[in-house]
Amino acid sequence: MKVIICGAGQVGFHLARYLSAEDNDITVVDQSPELIGKINDQLDVQAFVGHAAHPHTLERAGAEDADMLIAVTFTDEVNMTACQVAHSLFNVPTKIARIRQQNYLDPLWGNLFSKDNLPIDVIISPEIEVARAINRRLHVPGAFDMIPMADDRVRVIGVRCTEDTPIINTPLRQLTSLFPDLSIRVIAIRRDTKMIIPTSNDQMFAGDEVYFVTETAHLSRAMSAFGHEEKETRRIVIIGGGNIGTYLAKELEEANDGYSARIIEYSPERAREVAEILPTTSVIRGDALDSEILEEANISRAEAVVAVTDQDETNILSSLLAKRQGVERAITLVNKANYNQLINNLGIDVVVSPREITASTILQHVRRGRIRAVHSLRDAEAEVIEAEALATSQLVGKAIRDAKIPKGVVVGAIVRGEEIIIPRAGTIIEENDIIILCASSEVVRKVEKLFAVRLEYF
Repeated sequence: MKVIICGAGQVGFHLARYLSAEDNDITVVDQSPELIGKINDQLDVQAFVGHAAHPHTLERAGAEDADMLIAVTFTDEVNMTACQVAHSLFNVPTKIARIRQQNYLDPLWGNLFSKDNLPIDVIISPEIEVARAINRRLHVPGAFDMIPMADDRVRVIGVRCTEDTPIINTPLRQLTSLFPDLSIRVIAIRRDTKMIIPTSNDQMFAGDEVYFVTETAHLSRAMSAFGHEEKETRRIVIIGGGNIGTYLAKELEEANDGYSARIIEYSPERAREVAEILPTTSVIRGDALDSEILEEANISRAEAVVAVTDQDETNILSSLLAKRQGVERAITLVNKANYNQLINNLGIDVVVSPREITASTILQHVRRGRIRAVHSLRDAEAEVIEAEALATSQLVGKAIRDAKIPKGVVVGAIVRGEEIIIPRAGTIIEENDIIILCASSEVVRKVEKLFAVRLEYF
């Protein structure tokens, strides 16, 4: 597949690195010589300096025979114009744009991005995606990640194992006998810096980050099996009243589910704007690194702090201050990947990466075959994939043990009509089954082929 990526920032670099590793033909365009130099030094892709919205630039990038254009520059207007030029002059089939300014996304102007106006096939709003991801994590205390699959009938949960986790040092094959009535399957283990797609003989150890699949109805029992019985977070302090913090607070307000949120915002002008947008949320103007401001926000009674300013350092330090004041859980937005290891050692509970969340959303539209949803794990070391098995799929009619599923893939759940199946080796895959699986990055292309739509289907 030939893909043009407009924008060489963190998201653009991440997508270029990942897609080029799958032998796609990738060209990256950006106005920054420094960013383009970094890509040319580190990745095996074409990259050059140019304005992404200029026809000559897109022509040089090969837009005439490109399959997809992904516009993730820092400017919404450049992203939108690049998609328009790619459509009008080069007839690029699929155009994806990152758009941050919420005014463009107001439902009042919903017709703006229609085929006859601004022909963008997929719009990604990082702020909205990040706020939704944080909201999901708030609903599952003890988890550092929560991914709803199959219309939220199945969930993929990420938890950290400690010495107190009841099921560590136990072969995974024994989990079924230990919990016969519990629908659960471990699909990935991250140990130190390595992602493991486990077999039934593998074990979980203290310090591991574990991803497991469970039926949503069994979530509380599944968390109990991992030693987590914390009550759901209700009292929340949000640090940062930007688009992410505001959208998250708005979701909590609209949920009408007993949540109580307070926002700390440094800018007086922005604090006033947020107070107008969120009439029932308390907005405090001040510096979240000031202990008096934290006291005003009643931080000692908060059950969770969510730090989502545009400064990583402020997010990290304010989270640590809140934890010192007795807050049980800190959810911290961090853009710089090299901070991740440090943060885990500091005791921050959940790290949220806008780069990873945005890339996951885009990858869903890059994947071929009957792929319904994609979520990348830990900087795309592996992917959780939701796919549909059509009649022409080579999987249909075969037991999992006989289906020639590539090494590095584990099937976590099968959704068949109203039934949720945690499969075993002898489980037979049927036509129209929805399959939830985890695949290491090296075999994702093989997974796409398993769910390819063949001509016989038509």
